[in-house]
Amino acid sequence: MENFDKQQIDEKVRKGFPFKDRRHNNFHLEMPFGLINDPNGLTYLDGTWHIFFQWNPLGVVHKNKCWAYTSTKDFITYSVPQLAMHPTDVHDKDGCYSGCGLAEDGKVRVLYTCNSKDEKNVRTAAQRFGTLENGKIRKDSIIVPGNPEGYTAHFRDPYIFYKHGKRYFVLGAQRADETGCALLYEETSDGWNFKGEIKTDYKNFGYMWECPGLLQFGNYDAMIFCPQGLEAEEFKYQNKFQAGYIAGHLSPDSLDFIHGKFEEIDKGFEFYAPQAFNNSGRHILIGWMGMPDRDDDFPAESDGWRFSLTMPRELTLKQGHIFSKPARELKKLRQDFFAVDAAETPETSFELFEGSESKIKIRFGKAKKITLTLDYAGEKVLMTYDKTEQVMTIDRNQMKSGGKGVRKFKLFADEEFDFRLFVDKTAIELFLQHGEEVASFFVFPEKDVVPQLKISGDATVEKISGKVWKLGKFNYV
Repeated sequence: MENFDKQQIDEKVRKGFPFKDRRHNNFHLEMPFGLINDPNGLTYLDGTWHIFFQWNPLGVVHKNKCWAYTSTKDFITYSVPQLAMHPTDVHDKDGCYSGCGLAEDGKVRVLYTCNSKDEKNVRTAAQRFGTLENGKIRKDSIIVPGNPEGYTAHFRDPYIFYKHGKRYFVLGAQRADETGCALLYEETSDGWNFKGEIKTDYKNFGYMWECPGLLQFGNYDAMIFCPQGLEAEEFKYQNKFQAGYIAGHLSPDSLDFIHGKFEEIDKGFEFYAPQAFNNSGRHILIGWMGMPDRDDDFPAESDGWRFSLTMPRELTLKQGHIFSKPARELKKLRQDFFAVDAAETPETSFELFEGSESKIKIRFGKAKKITLTLDYAGEKVLMTYDKTEQVMTIDRNQMKSGGKGVRKFKLFADEEFDFRLFVDKTAIELFLQHGEEVASFFVFPEKDVVPQLKISGDATVEKISGKVWKLGKFNYV
């Protein structure tokens, strides 16, 4: 095991704020050094949102999996992140893997996967509780020491939920035949009992399911999970790995999940391993802006850091579909603004702020295609909606650095096309049709320029209206 000196690492983090790299973002959670990935342990307690996330403080590769910790009361001002948990013993010597958080007896507790390999590289995955004390997780008891029969040691990422007065956790797993699934455990007077495999319509759907979570929207359940190994199709499954959900009704007794089709929760290039808070029925989701096995798409490696977390999003379920919108608290980032108002024109363009939010409606008129062009001194990202085909396309092949490629997905718009576009230094989040679809991705322009946004149609557009705000920065105290 590596030597993790919490005091030295925390001091180095403090000195890294404010960020110095021009590519660091203003309103996305990041670290001044190291590699971050899955958000973990999201917990609400006594007016404070507690956020943990995977972090390698010793480099920009997927090793040395630790947990970092920050907290906020308003999603604007955060505590300076610190090292909360790192490998310490035989159980988690090869990584403190992902897990969940919960409020219990007035404390923030976590449940995570311990990863350990023997001299023959045989993995053992155990599930362990911990308790947050003064910014550090005290490791408590192991409640599941290994994987059940019929499943491999790819067995991780527990998520606790409550249903009918009982406590359960769902876990990502791989069957012995190397297909993915989710398992259910129930808390009993004798400890945590393995109930079995959640029965879905997806029997052969990738080789592993990671990062499951069970959210409840009134009488409906939605299970978020990340299947690995799906074959790409024209309008879906276009990333290396997927993050999505099925919605319907789960019976913990029979293990039956009666559900609709699997839907991706974000259609961008960089989004994975999401997790959600639940506070009084309000679901707030944070995802990892990154993608496993795609590290080279992120060129900031030379600056000693990689990846971000998404902005917090509020989730609602309508007719079996999850809608996403930026958490309402983020409106407090808004500063100056200007109005956008153009009519009977094929296009309009304007310069954005260094960090911006654009909230705009477009009435098609004669136009059948609408293109949003982000122009960074000649480097461009094209976001095009084809009304005839009902297809949204995001193309970043005209960027010189970082990840490239095209993403296509189905989207319905009739008379109006609605979007909210958040443009940070390198992180972009696009919300479409009142949050029916979302796309998160990075751009890495060679020049440190403020982008232009051009809105154009293939014919005369009836009306373009909305506002563009300058956004402030997250504060760290």
